[in-house]
Amino acid sequence: MKEVNPEIFKDEYQVKNGKYIFIPVQEEVVTDFLDKIKYKIKKFNKVYSSLIEIISPVYPQPFFDAKRIIRNEIKGKKVVALNLGSGNSDFGDDLLNVDLLPYDNVDVICDIEKIPFKDNSVDYIINIAVLEHVPNPQKVIAEIHRILKPGGKIYCFIPFMQPFHASPYDFQRFTYEGMKHQFKDFEILKLKPIGPTSGMLWVVQEWFALVFSFGIKPLHTFLYLLFMILTFPIKFLDVILQYYPMSKNMASGFSIWAQKK
Repeated sequence: MKEVNPEIFKDEYQVKNGKYIFIPVQEEVVTDFLDKIKYKIKKFNKVYSSLIEIISPVYPQPFFDAKRIIRNEIKGKKVVALNLGSGNSDFGDDLLNVDLLPYDNVDVICDIEKIPFKDNSVDYIINIAVLEHVPNPQKVIAEIHRILKPGGKIYCFIPFMQPFHASPYDFQRFTYEGMKHQFKDFEILKLKPIGPTSGMLWVVQEWFALVFSFGIKPLHTFLYLLFMILTFPIKFLDVILQYYPMSKNMASGFSIWAQKK
């Protein structure tokens, strides 16, 4: 159980199995076969993280950025930092993992549309591939703004050119201009596209699986996984292509660094 100063919480909670619980505990609702596989693998954080970084069609720049931020701005410093919408990911003891679901690595179980931290109580928030899965992203962003201290920072990655991926829900995507609008109450320090090749590759994998499965859903799942394994090395072209000026037109997603004014 990570050490937490309870004074930063604004709501009542229970402590169970090393977790601070603010809502009734629920399990992830999974109906799709592929998502059932993902849900089972998520329980093995290192395996799942490696598969995401290597085999998935998305170039893993957000994870590289997050690790660099932790190393340079969080680790060893007396700051309150959150991995918001963490799933079962864990960037180490310097961040509290906050999620709706009771994964093993989660420290705080809550609804991130109603984050149970006091105003101006958090120094840094990392939020990777989460806001597409919440029905009201502006509520979450408003909550992030509320709990950050003046000068506190947020690093956030949100998809743009990605096919539907439920975990268990998937609601929206954001463009470059859409990202600026969503974070209009912050000082935007940097906004950059991630992966034009990734934006193309995932769609192509899904398209080939769709065409050659002839409408047979189990075959579609098999072919999608097969095409993913065969073609994933292509995404590493984004080591270079993500820095091309017009990559924002077909980026897999956007990373934003922002600061509370």
